[in-house]
Amino acid sequence: MRDPQITGYSPRLTPGVTPDDKITANSRNVPCDGGGGALGHPMVMLHIEHDQATCPYCSRTYVLAEGAGDDHGH
Repeated sequence: MRDPQITGYSPRLTPGVTPDDKITANSRNVPCDGGGGALGHPMVMLHIEHDQATCPYCSRTYVLAEGAGDDHGH
């Protein structure tokens, strides 16, 4: 059974469950394909709502850079 905090499209980092692989993001919308080319996963677009989002496929956590995230427009 999945941890109850890992839900929706942007699961939250959970110590002891998700790895410590953190990537700094300069935008609230970030693509993730797991890296590794054919060894990755289907590309998903993650939306950072507060300060971080964790990929539901590979558990990479994207952390919003300080001062970033004021995306304007669509």
